[in-house]
Amino acid sequence: MDFELTDEQVMLRDTVRDLLARAYDPETRLKVTDTELGWSRDLWHQLAELGVLGLAFSEADGGVGAGPIEVMVVLEEIGRRLAPEPLLDAVLVPGGLIAQAGTAEQRQRILPEVVAGEKLLAFAHEEPGNRWPAIELTTTAVAQGDGWVLTGVKNPVPHGDCADELVVSATLPAGGTALFLVSATAEGVSRKPFRTFDGRRGAQIEFTAAPAELLADRSATCPAIEAVTVRAHAALCAESLGAMEESLRLTTEYLKTRKQFGVTLSKFQTLTQRAADMYVSLELARSMSYYATAALADDVIDPSIASRARLRVSRSARHIGQEAIQMHGGIGITTEYPVSHYVARLTAIGRTLGTDLDHLRVLTDRVTDYTLVEI
Repeated sequence: MDFELTDEQVMLRDTVRDLLARAYDPETRLKVTDTELGWSRDLWHQLAELGVLGLAFSEADGGVGAGPIEVMVVLEEIGRRLAPEPLLDAVLVPGGLIAQAGTAEQRQRILPEVVAGEKLLAFAHEEPGNRWPAIELTTTAVAQGDGWVLTGVKNPVPHGDCADELVVSATLPAGGTALFLVSATAEGVSRKPFRTFDGRRGAQIEFTAAPAELLADRSATCPAIEAVTVRAHAALCAESLGAMEESLRLTTEYLKTRKQFGVTLSKFQTLTQRAADMYVSLELARSMSYYATAALADDVIDPSIASRARLRVSRSARHIGQEAIQMHGGIGITTEYPVSHYVARLTAIGRTLGTDLDHLRVLTDRVTDYTLVEI
């Protein structure tokens, strides 16, 4: 398989890299993440003008019609610069659900505005005490007149604090799960924003007989959620890859400049060997991230592939993050130094949609799906 990017993909990567580099140096990024919103609307509109927000959507839905590889190229650059813009949480995940499960009218009404950067979405799925992969919903949907009303609590809702419209999962009276569209400002919707330890935003959202529009019934809901979750896993792998690459670069640069006993740290063989081990972990993660993306490019939606990739990437991220902090010494854990923020983001990703132990359990449960190969 050819893992080289095409000329168009290289151009996309370089364009996004240059845009993010101009927008975010470490100090500027800290100032932006300390604002109430936590990210830049100006940069968001620039990404929309470049077509980045529409990469994952078909031209019929107002998008660009690009493939998973282009999406992952962008997410890797977002990870490299630690850009806080909510491409995954506000576009790819909820927008992917609408694109797959929504009606033609719903897609035409919502997705062009999302692609243009004029509307923000969020997926309200997880609930207090329930986490991936075993999410047992307590939010309920009840038919009322020509529509539905929802009652329940969703937490955490990534970037639910700034969403204009919510895609909400809920149980039906007759059993099963359905997806609904809910305006974030509708009567019966209350939000409690919070900030995560890696500087991102989220919210607890409570629904009290909130009016809702059916997006997908139980026959389409589970396949749609599974597909978008698999894509989200691949996206998190790509973002992690960019963050790990930059963490390794910062560490090697530090070893080349920091002096101890009159010589740079790069002269100490043990440290250079540890840096080499970090590189090995990075390349293992890169291989699995590419594997997950390549599967999506071939229209293979396989949760096992997603969990294999997440398990390897999570282990590599932990190794690289811990070594980066150790080799930087005390400065590595300070807010003023960039490497601490990369480690925080990698740690947060490692606990999004399951930890490495969760993915290991998923894979263990599926061991019997395979037969023994004897030679």
